[in-house]
Amino acid sequence: MTLKTYVAELHVHTVLSPCAEVEMIPPLIVREAGARGINLIAITDHNACANVAAVQQAAAEADLVVMPGLEVQTREEVHVLCLFDTLPQALACEADVRAALPPLENQAEYFGDQFVVDASGDFVRRETQLLLTSAHFSIDEICAMVERLGGITIPAHIDRKAFGLIGNLGLVPPDLPIAALEVSRHLHPFEAPKQYPQLRGYPLVQGGDAHRLEEMLGANVFRLEAPTVAEIGLALRQEAERGLSYRV
Repeated sequence: MTLKTYVAELHVHTVLSPCAEVEMIPPLIVREAGARGINLIAITDHNACANVAAVQQAAAEADLVVMPGLEVQTREEVHVLCLFDTLPQALACEADVRAALPPLENQAEYFGDQFVVDASGDFVRRETQLLLTSAHFSIDEICAMVERLGGITIPAHIDRKAFGLIGNLGLVPPDLPIAALEVSRHLHPFEAPKQYPQLRGYPLVQGGDAHRLEEMLGANVFRLEAPTVAEIGLALRQEAERGLSYRV
């Protein structure tokens, strides 16, 4: 068995997310990852994954693995990263999430544009469905759905007051089927349990929540046999010689 090191950023937005900058297009994301020594990213746009394939195509000749994902906003207004091995899995999750979103049209002048692009970053279409809103799923339901589809869930930026698990619920619900918890760029995983004792015992990753290229941290260093959700799960649990450390 040969283990490889993956420097990972598991929370990357593209121009499909209305809050992302226009620079968050596939070729620039791939180039920035290479410049920062990142070789594993997850594309996690808000409640959608229409730009995942374009980033994967842009990364085809690069030393970069692009995991399909999305960042779901639950009815408790908690953001949850949903990560998968395959695009069909992510699309199945997206279909269920979209069916649970309120039928509202995006107001670009207020929320920002939602662009679907190709591998070169060229315009394909505008997403007219409002993505910056809550689906009619609880966090328990989202985690269970993703688990059924073969993915893993990681509640995002749990230390933030806006859309964070602790900020909104005040605790980590017991028996929630999550792979880890994500802390923001402002809190190192080593310091997090001191500030939030309820995090003790949970695997922690640090996310850039990259809406701009400069926010791609790549703080997480995984030791994996392959870049799959099952291997990431082993690393988060520090099992079978897999592991997780943090880049300074």
